[in-house]
Amino acid sequence: MDEAPSGRGEAQGRAGPRPPGRADIPVPVREGRTAAVVADRFDRLTWRDTYEQSAALRELADDLSTRHDCAADLLADAFLAAYQARPRLRERTEMALSRRLNHQVIASLMESPDFAELHRETAGDPYAAAMAVLAQATALRRLLDGTRHAQERAERADRAQSAAAEAHPTQDAAQDAAQALAAATPGIRAATRLAGAQAAEAVREEAALMRAWGVGSGELERMPFDRRARLAERLRTSRLAAWAELIGRFRQMADGERARKVEHTSGELIGVTLGDDLSRVVPSELANLGLPALRAVFAARHAAGQLMLYDSEGEQTTGRGAVIACVDTSHSMYVEGPGGVTREAWAKACALALLDQARHGGRDFVGILFAAADKLQIFRFPADEAADIDRVVDFAETFLGGGTSYQRPLSAALELLAEEYDDAARTRGDIVLLTDDECDVTEKWMRDWNDAKHRLGFRVFGLAVGAPPAAEAGSVLDALCDNLRVVEDFTDVHAAADLFRVI
Repeated sequence: MDEAPSGRGEAQGRAGPRPPGRADIPVPVREGRTAAVVADRFDRLTWRDTYEQSAALRELADDLSTRHDCAADLLADAFLAAYQARPRLRERTEMALSRRLNHQVIASLMESPDFAELHRETAGDPYAAAMAVLAQATALRRLLDGTRHAQERAERADRAQSAAAEAHPTQDAAQDAAQALAAATPGIRAATRLAGAQAAEAVREEAALMRAWGVGSGELERMPFDRRARLAERLRTSRLAAWAELIGRFRQMADGERARKVEHTSGELIGVTLGDDLSRVVPSELANLGLPALRAVFAARHAAGQLMLYDSEGEQTTGRGAVIACVDTSHSMYVEGPGGVTREAWAKACALALLDQARHGGRDFVGILFAAADKLQIFRFPADEAADIDRVVDFAETFLGGGTSYQRPLSAALELLAEEYDDAARTRGDIVLLTDDECDVTEKWMRDWNDAKHRLGFRVFGLAVGAPPAAEAGSVLDALCDNLRVVEDFTDVHAAADLFRVI
């Protein structure tokens, strides 16, 4: 419920609010006269808290208020119009003459073509509302400078009214203020259209950036203001900014493939095999369950994995153990392909989609960045812990440089899967090796690799990123991988689509 306007005596004797210093907070004073947007105390507390947390808002208020007495109230109104779910303006006649220009600015802003789109992103989100105000800073500065003459006339009229100590403005003062506002209105409308468009674009771009990196609206709302600002700045200004669109397309593709994925694909029937999968038991085996004397036999055969099952060709069942993405970060991964996308960008975007895949499946994810044998960095994301976005960005941003070694990262992956097997008896992990190079491994290492693969039951998927020779028949990569493909078009996320149906 809106608080009642304060009395007229509180307003008299002032030409406008004092320019705020660093410690001051530009909250609307003389409620009902200097604040254009109707607000209750909770809304005003939200503005105060946001202002205290945002150094950029304070700097903007300091800058504008040195030249314009109305600036503090205008920033508060712009914030509240963006933040409130249903912003409502006061009647213009309720406003102090010195703040009617503010009222016209906010009214024009709310009527601008882009405001509805802006408001969808900012309503109820103090950070987004503050960002909208900051995005309008240039337009608001020009608007205030361009309407300075009109504002000075309105302030003189306000002082004349106060000096007369009347209940209503004098006719001359009110007429002068009205003429000044009418003269400024066309410029205000043009400026607010520009301000609304700039704010909508800035908020839209940041929202899309966060979605591309998998940061949900709920996580953003819980994130402290300063941390959210630092994260947005990091994503906007680092080399990762160019990856956002690719990452977003990878995530969208993976979501679609998950919707198509089934735990068991019927495929083409090719015969009968033995196992314990009850979904593929042949009818003659199921018939034994109808005979009390044979139920114990059925149970024993099931426990031993000796039931007769339909055998089919189709996609393998999904894994159960950790998903481990081994991403090559040697110097050659900087090479660009079509559209200016680098090999590294494609590989990292794929790895981040695999992180999502693991979390959807309740599986641990491990990102292993490798280059030469002495360069390795491991990022672990346990299934039972939230994936910290700063840690995710660290994984994406880290680049080691140098040559390429397969043995070091794959040995690290084996250790992790063996640890998982020893601790939780989980098998059927998945290793995805993304590289653009070819290198040798020793015979002894290859024997140990194959032995561990048989014991732990993991699968290996290989993606030769921009390097067809590395995937040729008889290559080391071909010998290491159960499933191997070449990626040559780095704008194509569908080259890895089937991975997200079987991993």
